[in-house]
Amino acid sequence: MPISHQKALPSPIRVVLLNKPFQVLCQFNDEQGRQTLADFIHEPDIYAAGRLDRDSEGLLLLTNHGPLQHRLAEPSQKMPKTYWAQVEGDITEQALQQLQHGVQLKDGLTRPAKSQKIAPPKLWERNPPVRFRQNIPTSWLSLTITEGRNRQVRRMTAAVGFPTLRLIRVQIGPWKLTSLQPGESRDISGDPQIATLLKSPKRKSYRSPRSPQR
Repeated sequence: MPISHQKALPSPIRVVLLNKPFQVLCQFNDEQGRQTLADFIHEPDIYAAGRLDRDSEGLLLLTNHGPLQHRLAEPSQKMPKTYWAQVEGDITEQALQQLQHGVQLKDGLTRPAKSQKIAPPKLWERNPPVRFRQNIPTSWLSLTITEGRNRQVRRMTAAVGFPTLRLIRVQIGPWKLTSLQPGESRDISGDPQIATLLKSPKRKSYRSPRSPQR
């Protein structure tokens, strides 16, 4: 009897937004027993598109679609990402201007960013809470970047004299954190923006001077 070589049907594209909590690793297993994405995402064959540091919070996209994962994570695609950063000190207009024009880091000059001081946002309580230094004020800023260097936002604010105390990613491209609470997720597989992104032409790779290989 002849063997059938019927081609397997492709899996439907799955895309999920997650509000990654503080001190959760952006991976699905850890030999040290720390919290990972597996504590919050239980779908098989779905992976993070890009990373978010363990000590950072907020929006993370996950997908089962390799080309989409590359589009979302690859710095050369210039997918803008917006962060809210609580920094030590009352951030100045001069520091904001420096962030907007690019900051010199050890791995090269950053691309120009969008930055502005914002009122303290209404957020969930972090556990453990941020440690404050007595008699030193803090302030909040919104920072939008189009790169993905290691710990970039923290290094940028430190370079202009305002170390980051708390960092939350609130937007990736057209997708926003909105009302998601820490550990909560939302399925956006049917979002028409996903099909638009996959159809858009690839951009040429960009690398700033002395930036690391990723």
